[in-house]
Amino acid sequence: MALRKLGKDPESPSGGSPTIYLDEEKDSYLVQGWKVEDAERLGQMDIPGHESVVEIPRRMVQFFLEVKKDDEDPDV
Repeated sequence: MALRKLGKDPESPSGGSPTIYLDEEKDSYLVQGWKVEDAERLGQMDIPGHESVVEIPRRMVQFFLEVKKDDEDPDV
């Protein structure tokens, strides 16, 4: 299985920033982000035991949109 790195947080000062990947075999995204541990925020979600939540900055949505653009542009 080969993951395609779509992008890292462009504003990360450390380089160990949130990152978004595309698994083309499974047609799904993998998101590396900050682990959410705030009980109040987690309490507002219905998270099954086999799932977890990570947080990424809004500015990273551009990387999801880039895949959509690639799908629409046959010359890419």
